[in-house]
Amino acid sequence: MAARTKSTKDRPSYRCTECGWQTAKWLGRCPECHAWGTVEEYGSAPAVRTTAPGRVTTSAVPIGQVDGRQATARSTGVPELDRVLGGGLVPGAVVLVAGEPGVGKSTLLLDVAAKSASSEHRTLYVTGEESASQVRLRADRIHAIHDHLYLAAETDLSTVLGHIEAVQPSLLILDSVQTVASPEIDGAPGGMAQVREVAGALIRASKERGMSTLLVGHVTKDGNIAGPRLLEHLVDVVLNFEGDRHARLRLVRGVKNRYGTTDEVGCFELHDEGITGLADPSGLFLTRRAEPVPGTCLTVTLEGRRPLVAEVQALTVDTQIPTPRRTTSGLETSRVSMMLAVLEQRGRIKALGKQDIYSATVGGVRLSEPAADLAVALALASAASDTPLPKNLVAIGEVGLAGEVRRVTGVQRRLAEAHRLGFTHALVPTDPGKIPEGMKVLEVADMSDALRVLPRSRRREARQEGEDRR
Repeated sequence: MAARTKSTKDRPSYRCTECGWQTAKWLGRCPECHAWGTVEEYGSAPAVRTTAPGRVTTSAVPIGQVDGRQATARSTGVPELDRVLGGGLVPGAVVLVAGEPGVGKSTLLLDVAAKSASSEHRTLYVTGEESASQVRLRADRIHAIHDHLYLAAETDLSTVLGHIEAVQPSLLILDSVQTVASPEIDGAPGGMAQVREVAGALIRASKERGMSTLLVGHVTKDGNIAGPRLLEHLVDVVLNFEGDRHARLRLVRGVKNRYGTTDEVGCFELHDEGITGLADPSGLFLTRRAEPVPGTCLTVTLEGRRPLVAEVQALTVDTQIPTPRRTTSGLETSRVSMMLAVLEQRGRIKALGKQDIYSATVGGVRLSEPAADLAVALALASAASDTPLPKNLVAIGEVGLAGEVRRVTGVQRRLAEAHRLGFTHALVPTDPGKIPEGMKVLEVADMSDALRVLPRSRRREARQEGEDRR
């Protein structure tokens, strides 16, 4: 028995040098990080042990006797970010903010660092990607200077923990978690083992001190958060920072939130002086005109629980090439193609088959929910007939392949937002519920009913032009 026990203890063990995964036998490919040739022998396999019951330091108490005031959220000073977080930052909470390079993560968090700093609550901003002077220049540009905002440029985990010990901050911002490394862990900064160790150490420090922590995370080329999936499970809140680099609009979405809902979306505008929250962002997605223009239609989309009025534009041009162009911007190409097929088959508009068609949204907003189908279809029909839709009209509804207009969620909330912005007419599916006072709502069951908002003569001309082309 003794010899058998000795052979078990001397059995070699193997570990992946990239992610730290361990196994009792050698493998050519690590099943955790899928890297080839990284599994190496590093020592003997640990003996199998069992954990005995330990001494209880804090007795369990009924949940009704737990003091919930310790988890009260504190405002960040940025209302739009507070909306997504569920009221603000909870002491001890760890938030992961991820987004593409250049989208404005560092600008937003530096603004949060300055606005949340006070004599009672210090803020420590640690940068691992830029020098302290570069961050100071950005702070001067966006007016993020505060006496109780401390700045450090470090990439060593032990030094970062030393700064936390010296400053005693209420809020820690680390930009970014992939640039900090621990000398006790093998691997380059940003590797799976390093990211796991850095995040684990900062999470322990946050929970022990009651310190809120904001971690900036990189994303891959597919848009997913870089690093091990374990990082998203360890943190309390995961936020995605989205936006087109060529547009002013930025959206912060909650992917995970242990302290609130994930239905809220924060809207920001990025400009030369920094980044500001938009309590009423619908103005970015609209074009104010004195007279309506053919090929435009307004709809109300829901970003989380927030209704936003957006404009859909379409343009049709005669072409001589065998295969007409179909170009979209801000809309799903598949949804636009479906609307074209429904208009040709169910709406009897044949002029679309031999024309170049361009469709887009205004202001950089992306419309992906089916509730925008009716607006897309009406914009295409308006462009084909060269007839503008009635002024102050919004269209809400999902369109099926049979031409029916289906109900969507939040119709009453969408109509209330449109009425607040001054729109007086709306096309909606049947049975919309309570209608805002003073707003005229037309219920439509299919595309034939919806196309009646266009002048009949122009619709007849569009059909005749299609038949002549055929």
